[in-house]
Amino acid sequence: MWSAKAQATLLAGVLAGSASGFVPADEDSPPNIVFILADDAGLGDFGCYGGERIRTPAIDRLAAEGMRFTRFYSGSSVCIPSRCVLLTGKHTGNALIRNNATVALPDREATLAEHLRKRGYATGIIGKWALGQDRSGSPLRHGFQEFFGFINQMRAHRYYPDWMWRNKQKVTYPGNPEKRTHYAHDLFTDEALDFVERHRKEPFFLYLAYTVPHPDLDVPEDSMAPYREAFGAEEGYEDPYETRLYRDQPTPRAAYAGMISRLDRDVGRLMAKLSELQLAERTVVFFSSDNGATRAGGVAPEFFASTAGLRGGKRDLFEGGIRAPLVVRWPGRIAAGAESELLSGFWDVLPTCLELAGAAVPDGIDGISMSPTLTGDGDQLEHDFLYWELTDPEFGGMQAARRGDWKIVRMRAHEKQPVMGLFDLVKDPTESTDLSGEEPEIFQEMRGILRRGHTPSSAWPLLFREYRAAGRRRR
Repeated sequence: MWSAKAQATLLAGVLAGSASGFVPADEDSPPNIVFILADDAGLGDFGCYGGERIRTPAIDRLAAEGMRFTRFYSGSSVCIPSRCVLLTGKHTGNALIRNNATVALPDREATLAEHLRKRGYATGIIGKWALGQDRSGSPLRHGFQEFFGFINQMRAHRYYPDWMWRNKQKVTYPGNPEKRTHYAHDLFTDEALDFVERHRKEPFFLYLAYTVPHPDLDVPEDSMAPYREAFGAEEGYEDPYETRLYRDQPTPRAAYAGMISRLDRDVGRLMAKLSELQLAERTVVFFSSDNGATRAGGVAPEFFASTAGLRGGKRDLFEGGIRAPLVVRWPGRIAAGAESELLSGFWDVLPTCLELAGAAVPDGIDGISMSPTLTGDGDQLEHDFLYWELTDPEFGGMQAARRGDWKIVRMRAHEKQPVMGLFDLVKDPTESTDLSGEEPEIFQEMRGILRRGHTPSSAWPLLFREYRAAGRRRR
């Protein structure tokens, strides 16, 4: 239920914005919610976060018209657990998916879409689900009424697919991988515009999970050509990429920039559609990315400063792997050009959206609603700490936690002698100086947070060695 202050703010918006057809959201008509997610895009790939090589005018405008978060984090440094965190409101110490194994999200795990369905929302996901392998792991089992795209993340690496799912049916594109007639990203955008059009008279939740710029580095020539010319003056700027894992790409940097620009173009198309339908003031739009910048497939994060100078990238838990952009726009409710340093992450999205929708926030989650920060209505609760773990045996197990200015990273956590580091992120944002020896009390405190953040899970039996030994001692 909206507070008196919120209702007054909305009334002021009506008077100020009546020419645009603004209709206030109220208890009976909650706001539409659109969450746009890029795949493997780095913080520094966007102009509004300091990026200079790639043109992103639509996303920059989104930031100028809304709020930009400067200390926001993804759910993980790889896509599957990160998306699990986003939709369940549980960080990876408690989530049911904690590494990049292709497994189905259990039916018992309630998602943001399921909660919003109970509030009367039409729900749709377009793009990459990644929380299942086939139709048995479909998002249709998790509160989404409509689905178009890829269930299995491995298929999502190809941009000219021979088929994709539409709900429970396969949509085929015969000869597409060779003829290259249907670009998946463009199909996703067309579907998103259609979804908004069809549901314009009811509250809707659209989860637009784009697959760009994840490799394959592959984009139509009209998006790549401007960067061929722009980068062409830089001698040796391209290092052709050839491999069996991803598609060969003779100009990977131009391709990567073109993919980001195509993403930006289509964010602009969606914003234009909301304005055309007079839905802009009734729609909360979120934009983020699922993890830090990758190095796979010919991507060159140093060239684009994709990590914005932070250490690491995709697959590790240093800042470059988990710091993410977050821009939120809601005209009339979120101040234009605002910035927030609130320590927050993907697990906060679920309670935020539910509070904005006037829905009950469930117990047993890790997230805290960011609604007071966004709207200026109420007191903002803050996290005692943020926590991540990655139980992938390929990387030996990792943990990280942040409390205030302090960050601890624990690598090769399954081994007898894990590698650990303590960092002051204000004085040392690049995590280059380990202070564990100089600050022993803080180091022990942060180690305690790592223990508190981790909940054992039978689904992920490869537990951290130290906690396994502690469990034996307790018995």
